[in-house]
Amino acid sequence: MDVVDVLGLNSLLAQLILAVGLAMVLGNGYAIYKHRKGETPKGAQGEFRASRAYWLLTVGVVITIWGAASLIA
Repeated sequence: MDVVDVLGLNSLLAQLILAVGLAMVLGNGYAIYKHRKGETPKGAQGEFRASRAYWLLTVGVVITIWGAASLIA
């Protein structure tokens, strides 16, 4: 048996990719939602960059699809 099979690293890597993608989707989605409501984090300085938030949301969706497809396959 191979170490990869014994430890289940293929499945673990796919799960980690899925988790990172979902974290990016949820985090940036929540930031966009809060910005639309007009709320800002306490003590935060600087402006909200919508283009960056939407870009990272899109990247998170792609990573999430990649992770889910890896788990299914």
